[in-house]
Amino acid sequence: MTKKNKVVKERRQHVRLPMLHGILEPVEIEFYTTDTHGQSVPQPAILADLSAGGMRLITFMAPPHTKELNIILKLNGTKEMPVTGNISWVKDKGGVFMNGISFSHIGPEDHKCINEMAEDYSDCDTRAALKLPEVCVETCRANGLCNKPQKDEPLFGKK
Repeated sequence: MTKKNKVVKERRQHVRLPMLHGILEPVEIEFYTTDTHGQSVPQPAILADLSAGGMRLITFMAPPHTKELNIILKLNGTKEMPVTGNISWVKDKGGVFMNGISFSHIGPEDHKCINEMAEDYSDCDTRAALKLPEVCVETCRANGLCNKPQKDEPLFGKK
């Protein structure tokens, strides 16, 4: 990547899996905050992007002020993934919050699963950019989260 003749090193270690493509599809994610009585209350969120190292969430309440977040990722086509994370940054615009979450703990199987989905999604983008005749492939591990216009639904029907 270059920026006005300066070479900028990519700092991300993991491929990103964008969730927002054409139309917003909420993904069920809950992280927990506490109410005034100290009771644990789930806070719904919309997943904007995901990698094995973290994610970006959209929330309609300020994120909890805590050192650690316990999150359950419930992604279409995968098992529930319990992860622990830390809030890296928050941007507030009119009561809508964009939250950067870095994972401090994610299971090795879940780490691998997210990486594979992100790589397949990226490969699909490459095939689309090259205008290849078959963009969507049956082996795509990101198909449960994909809403791209070129998605070939019959490839992923129940067998």
